Amino acid sequence: MTRTVPMTPTATPTATPAATATDNPPALVLVAHGSRDPRALSTVRALAERVRRQRPGLSVHLGHIELNEPLLPGTLAALGDREAVLVPLLLSRGYHVKRDIPDIAAGSRVRARIAAPLGPHPLLVDVLHERLAQAGWRAPATGAERAASAVVLAAAGSRDPDAATDTGRTAALLAERLGVPVVPAYASAATPTVDGAVRALAAHGRHRTAVASYFTAPGRFATECAEAAPGIAADPLGAHPALARLVLHRYDGALAAAGPLGSPAEPALTPV
Repeated sequence: MTRTVPMTPTATPTATPAATATDNPPALVLVAHGSRDPRALSTVRALAERVRRQRPGLSVHLGHIELNEPLLPGTLAALGDREAVLVPLLLSRGYHVKRDIPDIAAGSRVRARIAAPLGPHPLLVDVLHERLAQAGWRAPATGAERAASAVVLAAAGSRDPDAATDTGRTAALLAERLGVPVVPAYASAATPTVDGAVRALAAHGRHRTAVASYFTAPGRFATECAEAAPGIAADPLGAHPALARLVLHRYDGALAAAGPLGSPAEPALTPV
C-alpha cells in the first residue's frame, strides 16, 4: 500500500504571471510522446491552445518524440537558433526525459532549457481527483465503505527507478486527498500491473476500487488500464486548465533555474 506523506496544502492557483519582462521571451515547446490514437494529438493540441490563452504573447510550439507530426527535431529546426524551453508532457522522470529529449535538443541549433516533467505536483492531484469524480467516484460515507475503498493510479511504467519514485509521490498525494489507499500500477516495464493491483487490493478486502488514469492523453496504455478496472475508470488528465497552468509553472521554473542549458530540471512540488 502507498503510505501518505504530510505536505503543505495546495494554494488556490491564480493566473500565471509573465515569465519575463522582455517582448520576446524564450519559446515554449510542449514535448509530447506521440500515439497512434488520434485523440492524443487532438488533446495535446487543445492543451497547447490553453497555454497560449493563459500566457498571451508567448510563442508556444508542439513537438513529438515519435508517432505524430510534428516531430520534435522538426519543431526545433523551425526555431533556428532561438532560445526555447522544452516542457515534457510526461509525468515522471525516465529515459525520454533524461536521454531522448536532451539528445534531440543537443542536435539542434536551439538554445534549449529542458523543464522538469509535469509530475509529481499537487495540480496533477487536483485533476486526478476531478476526473475520478466525473467518472463516479464518491468519498466513502461510512467506516465500512472506507475500509473497502482504494484507488489504483495507472501509469505508463518505466525501468528507471526515478519514474517509480515520482509516481509513488503522486500516489501518496492523491491518497492524502482521497483518504483511502492509492496504489501505483503500470501498463508496461514495471509492476504491479493494474489487474494485479486490483486483485491484491481485493484480497485485502478492498473491493470498492477505482482506477485513476495517470496519462496526459488517451492512448493504448490508457485504454488497456481502463479495461482492467473492476468498476470506475477515470479519463486521462487531458487539456485541463490546471494542466496548462502547470506547463507554464515548469516553463518559468526552467528559466529561473541556474542549471546549464540542455540539462533536465528536477521536478518540484512548489504550488503554482
